[in-house]
Amino acid sequence: MDKQLLNQRIFHLSHCGGIGPASKLRMISALLDNPYSSAYELSVNAKLTPAHIKTFLNSYAAVQLELLFQRYKTKNIRWLTILDDQYPEYLRQIYNPPVLLFYQGDLSLLEQRLLAVVGSRKSSAYGENVLNRLLPELVKNDIVMVSGLAKGIDCAVHQKTMREKGKTVAVVGTGLDRVYPYEHKALQEKIGQEHLLLSEYPLGAKPLRHHFPMRNRIIAGLSLGTLVIEAKYRSGSLITANLALQEGREVFAVPGDITNPGVEGTNDLILHGAKCVLSAAHILEEITF
Repeated sequence: MDKQLLNQRIFHLSHCGGIGPASKLRMISALLDNPYSSAYELSVNAKLTPAHIKTFLNSYAAVQLELLFQRYKTKNIRWLTILDDQYPEYLRQIYNPPVLLFYQGDLSLLEQRLLAVVGSRKSSAYGENVLNRLLPELVKNDIVMVSGLAKGIDCAVHQKTMREKGKTVAVVGTGLDRVYPYEHKALQEKIGQEHLLLSEYPLGAKPLRHHFPMRNRIIAGLSLGTLVIEAKYRSGSLITANLALQEGREVFAVPGDITNPGVEGTNDLILHGAKCVLSAAHILEEITF
């Protein structure tokens, strides 16, 4: 089996329309049996609808691989596939793992103990104080913080971790050549240079609404556990926590004022079995090994 050829085919597929993560996994399964499968054969194996087959075949034919390779090289963006040894094992184990990850920065961070930390995009002084209380001890114990570079808690997690001289991983819902929200441009660049920036989306991918729940499965899937700080009901943070639960990972939640709608989600997580966190020790005792 020619691994280089397989990885090139996966890279090619990651720039095609008409297919999602599950379809890509089915196509990879077909490629493992026959790396020389045609695009049409792959579409049949993936059980695409006629409309999606047309979209996929047109986009597959339009991909100019050599030009793409040069564009990624120019922007200092690299990638690894689910077939590579460096692909994080915890992520490989989840339902519907990304078949390819684009990255900038230090890939070796994925070999360390990772903790997802997520929360409200409209964080309060309470949320900031919680981070100030928990993060220094976690960083001191060499825990790498994973979050989504969104407004509020996510952004604060990355910034405070770096101020404590720790390491952080940001998973974004766009191509790595785009920034969302734009005011985090400097922060994203710093993470890509000194820490680790990840995305399953190719160059040019916009911040589409459905990208972010998909991004959340990567945040949860990379990590030993997920810590939720300030979350309403039906928030993206709760999606991440539920994904972690589905994968058998630890879920931690910081309790809040029961009269505050902004923490109803975190309090509900605790009510239904998430570990109540009052100090960093409550997290470390579950993920230290």
